[in-house]
Amino acid sequence: NGPIFLKAIDACGGFKNVEYLLFVELIEEVGNDKAVQIITYNALVCRAASLLVEHEYPHIFWTPCAVHSLNLTLKIFVLMNC
Repeated sequence: NGPIFLKAIDACGGFKNVEYLLFVELIEEVGNDKAVQIITYNALVCRAASLLVEHEYPHIFWTPCAVHSLNLTLKIFVLMNC
């Protein structure tokens, strides 16, 4: 009972244009009544795919990966101080 981590998929190098399909496949695998959140990196294509998921499954929401967000912020900080 309670929240669990179900699965991670390495989507590097090839899944960017089909991420919505991966999301739907995973949601259907676990059951849409049990899925509540999708966490991805912050690429626009991920956000766009998550908006499609949120439209089809209003109870499922997207969250950007906190570590990826921090990494991007630190890269900008380093570039500004070079």
